[in-house]
Amino acid sequence: MMGALLTALLGASLMLGSTDLAYAQPYPDRPIRMIVPFPAGGPTDGMARIISDRLSVVLGQTVVVENRGGGAGGSIGAKAVATADPDGYTILITPGGSLTSGPAVHANIGYDPVKAFVPVCEVIETPQILAVHHDLPVNTVADLVRYAKANPGKVSWGSQGFGTAPHLLAELFKLETGVNIVHVPYRGTAPMLAAAVAGEVQVVIDPMTSVLPHIQSGALRALAIAGAERSPKLPDVPTAPQAGFPNLLSPFWLGVVAPAGTAPAIIDKLNAAFRDSLAHAETRALLDKLGAEIKIGTPAEFKKMLADELAKWTAVVKAANIKVD
Repeated sequence: MMGALLTALLGASLMLGSTDLAYAQPYPDRPIRMIVPFPAGGPTDGMARIISDRLSVVLGQTVVVENRGGGAGGSIGAKAVATADPDGYTILITPGGSLTSGPAVHANIGYDPVKAFVPVCEVIETPQILAVHHDLPVNTVADLVRYAKANPGKVSWGSQGFGTAPHLLAELFKLETGVNIVHVPYRGTAPMLAAAVAGEVQVVIDPMTSVLPHIQSGALRALAIAGAERSPKLPDVPTAPQAGFPNLLSPFWLGVVAPAGTAPAIIDKLNAAFRDSLAHAETRALLDKLGAEIKIGTPAEFKKMLADELAKWTAVVKAANIKVD
């Protein structure tokens, strides 16, 4: 009897021990899904794929980029991550659309941008360029304002979608200048730029990573950089403050978040892995070629940045009286 009891206790102990070992497996021990909340072909997708290649090497596991486009500012992909298991195997790489501008516009977006995620880090910043179709008879931002006032309702401003940062920049521009410009939302960067090049819309604001080739080809004309500094890639193009519009500041950025409840140790490991990946010379060169500047910080710094930007866009939405149908 005593022998049977000892055997049973030993078996239970071994089972508990193997359970502990199972939970103690080093992270990551299988592939990681990195969700891009926009269709393939846009700046987020392109940079995410460059980063994921090196991240796979650093982590020793494949990082699979998965496009889950759709919704306000990329909300479908963001919701997929918000509802995923908080185990570090599903993460979101996104610009502000799904975390700040989209939630500012859509109160019922399907998740709380503050409570549903844990920030990992910001990874990329790149200037956004205010550009117009080459046939539009304007060469400066002041020219654009004068032309739009002389032709109310006849100038259209394309964006990557309702609730994206370029949409809200258009609303901010209208508020500050009093012009009547028509906002035309598209489903992502690629169709928006195709429409701009074809002259279906006259004005766009888009990251340098995607709009620069169209400026260099002459299809679009750059009027201003929506940032505080000029770009060496477009040295003759003034910043928005230099053009007389100091509030038209909004760099395109990419950041990474994980589902709420993800263990701090996993967040720290992901942060370190992104830091190591973006320190790699080849990765840096590929991103620099696109005009992207590496901006890697702490989870706490990214959390503050998200809070500040959400407050900014919420104020614009209120001032512009934007209503969701």
